[in-house]
Amino acid sequence: MEIVLGVSGGIAAYKACTLLRLLKESGHDVTVVPTEAALRFVGEATWEALSGRPVASGVFSDVSDVKHVRLGRRAELVAVVPATADLLARAASGRADDLLTSTLLTATCPVVFAPAMHTEMWRHPATQANVAVLRERGAHVVEPDSGRLTGADTGPGRLPEAEALFALLKGFLAPPRPARGGANAEFTRDLVGRRVLVTAGGTREAIDPVRFIGNHSSGRQGIAVAAAAAARGAEVTLIAAHVDAALPAGIEVHRVATTGQLYDATVKAAREVDAAVLAAAPADFRPKESSDRKLKRDGDIDLALTSTPDIAAAVGKAKRPGQILVVFAAETHDGPEHAQAKRAKKGADLVVLNDVSGGAVFGSAENSVTVFDERGEVDALADVGKESVADAIWDAVAARLPAGGRD
Repeated sequence: MEIVLGVSGGIAAYKACTLLRLLKESGHDVTVVPTEAALRFVGEATWEALSGRPVASGVFSDVSDVKHVRLGRRAELVAVVPATADLLARAASGRADDLLTSTLLTATCPVVFAPAMHTEMWRHPATQANVAVLRERGAHVVEPDSGRLTGADTGPGRLPEAEALFALLKGFLAPPRPARGGANAEFTRDLVGRRVLVTAGGTREAIDPVRFIGNHSSGRQGIAVAAAAAARGAEVTLIAAHVDAALPAGIEVHRVATTGQLYDATVKAAREVDAAVLAAAPADFRPKESSDRKLKRDGDIDLALTSTPDIAAAVGKAKRPGQILVVFAAETHDGPEHAQAKRAKKGADLVVLNDVSGGAVFGSAENSVTVFDERGEVDALADVGKESVADAIWDAVAARLPAGGRD
């Protein structure tokens, strides 16, 4: 694919070098368009050596080729990494005072901004207003990471690592596919302007400081669901319990450990979203009492258990008209009957039946699922990547979302 990699003037510009290498190694053609300020951090020679293409920052270079128009028209993806507060402001106001902002105005392809700046700048109402404007226009603005910034500062505003950004961009670089139902093939951005919630991973309930009750969930399916939603333009909140896969860049993440914590975070977040996909695997039971000291192996231990709160039922009970709820049913037998019963009991619109017989899907890159609604089977996928399962789920959700956003 033909990619324009915009680079604005922040210290995080060095991370764009690794992202450029990853994009090139994946077979994409990349033109780097730095701002003049970006060239003070990483020089022109570096960008040209890594991309194999000439680099320009102003509209008066190679004027006969009308580069400030041609680049945007030819691009199949424009990614601005990093995007400073100044660049976001200029893009939101429609400025065209250098080659990068001119390219942004002529681009008709997906546009991704990965902000990086000090925490105060990111949180400033002006920056947040600019981000909101860009998102309303269909651009995907990545949520920055929290962590060490320039100097001794720490907080939100850190550019995600190049590998995480590359994983996010892969969703935009996937070849066009027909939408389910026979529509013409096109890049799927059907969740622009939507806010969605995804849960992932398994919870753990402490027996003592060393041991716990849990399950084999890796969280990989929920993470794929969150990443797919972001690639399709949604503003994503991911509530992650214990997972063994990297969390995607560009989304709001809340970490939890126990089912109680997952319950509180999910019920609160679900109030503000258009759709919730509850892919986490909460422990259904917890010890009635947890020891604050490691239990010694002196014989049998009588472990009394009690039920944990029912997260899906609570979200379903509070569901607004037009809000879509998706639940998972991990089964080893009597799958369809139990899945449909669970969907109805929880007040869900869709249930994803996940055959976990033999534990084969746990930690695997592939999955086999059947999606049901109140009328019966919606979709069935066997031995496919979890990314494909995620897209099938969002296809079904998008088809049910009311026009015009939240009620």
